[in-house]
Amino acid sequence: MPLSKMPGWVILPITLPAFTITGMWIVYAMALSNNHICPVSNWVYNHTCDSLNDGTCCTLDHIPLVSKCGNLPPESCFFSLICSLGSFMVMVIGLLRYAYVIERYGPSLLNTVAFVLGWICAAGLTMVGSFQVDHAKVLHYIGAGVAFPTSMMFIFFQSILSYRMAHTYWNWWAGHIRCVLALFGLVILVLSGVFFIQEGFVLQHLAALFEWIFIINVLVYYGTFSFEFGAITTDTFLVLLKASRAPKSYKSGTSTPATPHAHSTSENLAMI
Repeated sequence: MPLSKMPGWVILPITLPAFTITGMWIVYAMALSNNHICPVSNWVYNHTCDSLNDGTCCTLDHIPLVSKCGNLPPESCFFSLICSLGSFMVMVIGLLRYAYVIERYGPSLLNTVAFVLGWICAAGLTMVGSFQVDHAKVLHYIGAGVAFPTSMMFIFFQSILSYRMAHTYWNWWAGHIRCVLALFGLVILVLSGVFFIQEGFVLQHLAALFEWIFIINVLVYYGTFSFEFGAITTDTFLVLLKASRAPKSYKSGTSTPATPHAHSTSENLAMI
């Protein structure tokens, strides 16, 4: 009986970056309009703004880090909402990707590790959105310290899996795109971390820019899963319900049973 395809799932990987990137820029615009941060185009900062109260003075507290954009109300409410919904979609995409790889490639330790990392990243993202940096700094930084490295490892492992599963021209191109995004994300994440721990205004501002770029890069990476999600079938969900099935059950041409042949051989010997 042919399995029914569910091409509607192709929308999910596209929805995550579209919703999250748009939402984050809305939060940025709200924080900017309330003078809670300075624009990303600003490169001039002051040590204090005691003598300037016109909203044009910028200190290190106004650097447009993603966390700073969602630090104060009312934008903090939208920031928490976006992080919570985004983490939920990350979990669903990670679960479907995990099942898809098992269905097409078979059980793999790398796939399992990537799945766990994706869910840990979602937990860290939830903490980032729930605990604002100026009100619960330790918990916020714990969440960020969990979310950023695990998201990087997730896309790195998924790039390896993409090459292992590649059988067509488009599969190879998807692997190439993901590999480029993963390498670019690694460079940006390292630079952001190095600049973030510096005290200079310019380096701190660069850290904020690289943080934005890294987040957008990871979200775009998730969007590339739409290449495979269009091929999700009902069997993809059965994989989650029947985790004990053998790897060969997911691959065509490997399910020829040996028992009937053995029985026929025994019967022939008995007749002789």
